[in-house]
Amino acid sequence: MHTILVILGGFTLLVITYVIALWRGTSLRRAFPVYAILWVIASAANLWIGVSRAGYSVTEELPIFVVVFGVPCVVAWLLARRSA
Repeated sequence: MHTILVILGGFTLLVITYVIALWRGTSLRRAFPVYAILWVIASAANLWIGVSRAGYSVTEELPIFVVVFGVPCVVAWLLARRSA
């Protein structure tokens, strides 16, 4: 359940980032790197919390990190690539 909530947080950040970009007149292609940097920081923080506080090992958390970071980031990349 936690993983799904974190992925939903990634989509929320995506919407916020892209709405701000469109409001400022910036293309989604230019906004994507900003989103990706913010999301990798948030995803890495989630990984760190899982290792340091929840007691998981890095090898247990790494596949979850890939999914948590990858799913929203791939969607963001596809949206950015699709826009002009």
